[in-house]
Amino acid sequence: MRKASAIPIPVSRALRKLGEDLKDARRRRRIPVALMAERASISRMTLSKIEKGDPGVSMGNYARVLFVLGLHERLLEIADVSSDAIGLALEDERLPQRIRISRRRRQAKAPSRKDA
Repeated sequence: MRKASAIPIPVSRALRKLGEDLKDARRRRRIPVALMAERASISRMTLSKIEKGDPGVSMGNYARVLFVLGLHERLLEIADVSSDAIGLALEDERLPQRIRISRRRRQAKAPSRKDA
């Protein structure tokens, strides 16, 4: 039997906070567990795992709960490239100092002598 790899502590904390926030959002909306699970098309046990931040629950199930709560638009921001500071910095480092047009491109763009 294979043992699942350990979840990094910061990820575990983030999932736990997400679960707590989802539980708080559900309670603020006065949605009972059974109704929430039904609306999200998941079992009450899965909802309980989500609200505890269980990393074994699929992202799709987390997304369903967010949708029921009206918070699904935030999924668009999770890995948005415009807020990826490290990725943008690495990309800037790789920008060329000069851009040269290849000979083929120059020849293709230059007017032929017959046209002149």
